[in-house]
Amino acid sequence: MENEYTIVMRDLHKSYNGKVVVDGVNIHVKRGEIYGFVGPNGAGKSTVMKMLMNLTRPDSGEITVWGEKIGDDSFECLKRIGSIIESPYFYEKITGRQNLNLHCEYMGFHNKERIDEVLRLVGLQEIEGKTVSHYSMGMKQRLAIARAILARPELLVLDEPINALDPEGIREMRMLFKRINRECNTTILISSHILSEIEQIADTIGIIQNGRLLQETAMSEIHKRQTDYIELAVEDAGLACCLLEEKLGIRDIKAVSGHVVEIYDPAVSVGEIAAVLVWEDMVILGIGRKQKSLEDYFFQALQGKGEAS
Repeated sequence: MENEYTIVMRDLHKSYNGKVVVDGVNIHVKRGEIYGFVGPNGAGKSTVMKMLMNLTRPDSGEITVWGEKIGDDSFECLKRIGSIIESPYFYEKITGRQNLNLHCEYMGFHNKERIDEVLRLVGLQEIEGKTVSHYSMGMKQRLAIARAILARPELLVLDEPINALDPEGIREMRMLFKRINRECNTTILISSHILSEIEQIADTIGIIQNGRLLQETAMSEIHKRQTDYIELAVEDAGLACCLLEEKLGIRDIKAVSGHVVEIYDPAVSVGEIAAVLVWEDMVILGIGRKQKSLEDYFFQALQGKGEAS
């Protein structure tokens, strides 16, 4: 049903100087979910998000948010959205707090006590006196997140929000986004090139390449496909496959490169494989159990091996 979605994009097209950057994109973001939007650099993620925020217009197609078509008269609708689109900009000669004060004025949001709260949430409460010109890239990214969540938006649109953050900062922001989603039922559309982070946070993913949406899939469905397998590294992958097929009767086996073999037979153990190869005087460079990840699924989709949506 239409009202179960916060965002619906229908057949979006956008070109710049004759080059197609968004080509027939259809996206459906459910109310209260975290939607991970992934794709290679230049795939069209930022352009789609700019069209959602009415920063650029689609050549054709339409976007609805809470059932309202986005256009020039969508100011009240857009006030309910917090966003980071590409590199955030601030007034460099004033402090982070003063920047957030100005944002409150612009948004007509009068709860100034909220500024203290968001500065604490993003870990900037200790740098009150610093002007933004003295912020590191990571600090500016934290300030951008603070600004995005300041007015308690019902929808967050986050374009690469963990750029420039260190591992601790990435973990803190991941936990913050999950908390905002869980406690406030805030819908989040988030893009990132760090697939392991999207895997930990998203309910649904959309994969875009060359302006076209390849997949739109629930993470629960992807997890169902994430089968365990044994990865074997040897000097001659083809020979290892032949030996293991002959000696252990393994059939679900493939050489993925000249040195790497993947074995999907659940009945065979790492020890059995190692014993056969050692007996045959094959040098084992590495062996262990692994599981298919979102990264594997992502590259399969890019190579045209996934189900089209």
